[in-house]
Amino acid sequence: MGERFITSESVTEGHPDKVCDQISDAVLDAYLAVDPFARVAVEAMASGNTLFIAGEVTSTAVVDVVATARRVIRDIGYVDPDLGFDANTCLVLTDLKRQSPDIALGVSQGEALGAGDQGVFYGYACDETEELMPEAIVLAHRLVRHLTAARKEGRLAWLRPDGKSQVTLRCDADGRPVAVHGVVLSAQHAPQVDRETLVRGLVEEVVVPGLGRRFAGGIRLLINPTGRFVVGGPAGDTGLTGRKLMVDTYGGRGRHGGGAFSGKDPTKVDRSAAYMARWIAKTIVAAGLAARCEVAFAFAIGQREPEMVTVETFGSETVDVERLTAAVREVFPLTVSGMIEALDLRRPVFAATAAYGHFGRADISFTWERTDRAVALRQAVGSRRAGRAAVTSSP
Repeated sequence: MGERFITSESVTEGHPDKVCDQISDAVLDAYLAVDPFARVAVEAMASGNTLFIAGEVTSTAVVDVVATARRVIRDIGYVDPDLGFDANTCLVLTDLKRQSPDIALGVSQGEALGAGDQGVFYGYACDETEELMPEAIVLAHRLVRHLTAARKEGRLAWLRPDGKSQVTLRCDADGRPVAVHGVVLSAQHAPQVDRETLVRGLVEEVVVPGLGRRFAGGIRLLINPTGRFVVGGPAGDTGLTGRKLMVDTYGGRGRHGGGAFSGKDPTKVDRSAAYMARWIAKTIVAAGLAARCEVAFAFAIGQREPEMVTVETFGSETVDVERLTAAVREVFPLTVSGMIEALDLRRPVFAATAAYGHFGRADISFTWERTDRAVALRQAVGSRRAGRAAVTSSP
């Protein structure tokens, strides 16, 4: 068998789609901060110097949505009219209405909740990294985080907010990464910076620290492949909430059901079921019950429990998969209400998810990244196998 490759991409917080994700989740957080039971589904679109915010909100809270959006844009770094998109001068249009009574009828069922939509939702984990995430997406996120830090800290003052990374890993016959094959880094920059300064700065401040121990000679490195990236952000490309699903999740390694996360309160199982599936998949890997795991749920709108629960371990399991699936049902609450309560999803914690991925984050403690039920899961499945060192207590 010939060489095998895996590629994943990530984008900075200044990418136009990510700008919209962050605005949607900031609006959600603003409602949840006052009204934990708010029903929110907010989308944003940014084009040129215009931002359009639309969606459904049912809440007792009163939120200044326009001010919230401008704050997000300002924090990202769009504060110069010359960038073509500016926090102070952009036109912000809003169209927010109450949640459809037909949807509310399915969700509101007394103390219990029904799913806010139908769909299939996935969670994934593997033992390639300490984060129990695919290495390609971990490295891609790391590169754009270094890119943003170099801009905001002034080390590369000619950088602007928009940017992308892409990492290709060479794998062995079993599909496990062995080396970095190629890196693509696209960074928006001021027009006056010369090519040599740009390349040298990005290699020294972004590529080398971003790849860490994976940096080596022979890597195919493409920096701003067109040769110029001055026009960026919403001035260069229309942004839309929910259009970077693989960046949000597993970089293409784990499947995605199609529903976006940002701007949605936890009664939308697009978000809560995907977070629960990640928690379960990560716990399975952390417990030593599989080296690679994908958990899938299917929900019907208005239903309290999933129509389907599957655990796929790709032949890497150390116990019978049927026993493992039964143990998952025993250890983890899989109703809509149970998922929200177990993951404490009525708090304003979602703005932090909207850039650099929802999973595998080391910079912030998300409840779905815990592995505190690994021991209980091993006991439930009847396994005496020792768990990985990644097993931790609840944050």
